[in-house]
Amino acid sequence: MIRDQNTLNGILEAVSRFVRERLVPAEAEVAEQDAIPDDIVADMRSLGLFGLSIPEEYGGMGLTLEEELEVIIRLAHASPVFRSLVGTNNGIGSKAILYSGNEDQKQRYLPPMARGELIGSFALTEPEAGSDAASLKTRAIRHGDVYVVNGGKRYISNAPQAGVFTLMARTDPDEPGAAGVSCFAVDADLDGITLGKPDRKMGMAGSHTCDVIFQDCRVPAGALLGSEGEGIRIAMQVLDRGRLMVAAASVGAAERLLRDSLRYAEERRQFGKPIAEQQLVQAMLADARAESYAARSMTLDAARRYDEGLPVTTDAACCKLFASEMVGRVADRAVQIHGGAGYMRDYRVEQFYRDVRLFRLFEGTSQIQQLVIARNLRKEAAW
Repeated sequence: MIRDQNTLNGILEAVSRFVRERLVPAEAEVAEQDAIPDDIVADMRSLGLFGLSIPEEYGGMGLTLEEELEVIIRLAHASPVFRSLVGTNNGIGSKAILYSGNEDQKQRYLPPMARGELIGSFALTEPEAGSDAASLKTRAIRHGDVYVVNGGKRYISNAPQAGVFTLMARTDPDEPGAAGVSCFAVDADLDGITLGKPDRKMGMAGSHTCDVIFQDCRVPAGALLGSEGEGIRIAMQVLDRGRLMVAAASVGAAERLLRDSLRYAEERRQFGKPIAEQQLVQAMLADARAESYAARSMTLDAARRYDEGLPVTTDAACCKLFASEMVGRVADRAVQIHGGAGYMRDYRVEQFYRDVRLFRLFEGTSQIQQLVIARNLRKEAAW
């Protein structure tokens, strides 16, 4: 854990400098090649970006959530694909192991994840189970000292690079809904695991997803995280934090879009003056600043509450809903401010416009966040 502000400021400045000097100049190459160069990945490892949230005893930085989100906001000033690469190791790919794993499981997986030598991936979504996670059909049936796993997972982030999957599977086929689902840490090189072709996506070139198919995969019983039947509880615990990570990434992307839009508005001249002097352009810039500031404030406030041990499920859903919708509006304004240039791939706002559309979908769609918020409001209401 960072114990003084000067140390944290040093980390934040190092990340900001890395973003300016290494990541932003590489954005076009990453988008064109659909891959992050190996030397940049190595530099990300050296900076400790894969282990921001992993405790120090397992080789990570052990940042608090608020500190981590400050880093993520700055990292997201570059293309979202860079944050995506390290995001699973810091979030959904490692947290189930940290929260529910035994000491042997933690020692086995967390140190190499913190070093970026092992990529974690979260295997929950299925062709017939997305928002309705409790309806998943992948089965893990115990036979002696192994679970035999059969089923398929869809749109799994970082799956092509993953060395371990946090797998949600139904261990009790006779138990409907959440109660029959369990969680496993599954090595990606086990026999019976195959990967589908990398998905062709609207955006996020350089960040890879694909199907993961399990066919009579024999998973050691020791891979179970927690107890049988706790899978959905573990997933929801992980997703609270993950939703705040998406909110922070949305804030960082919005701040980058605003910066690029302001620079373009000062340089682009129409009617004999910079378009930044046009009041309707100023209104779009002002709205973007106000909304991104609001999203930043609420996200960091929720992180502080999380660090204090307070329940944040509703707050995390609010942040994810507002911030992901906010960055979509900011991206739209950025393209509008750039005019025809904003529709061209020579400008990064075109790429960001497509990339940030994902933020309203993963870690729970905007509509799921609305349902979570409304459901919890009803539970918490005192009449």
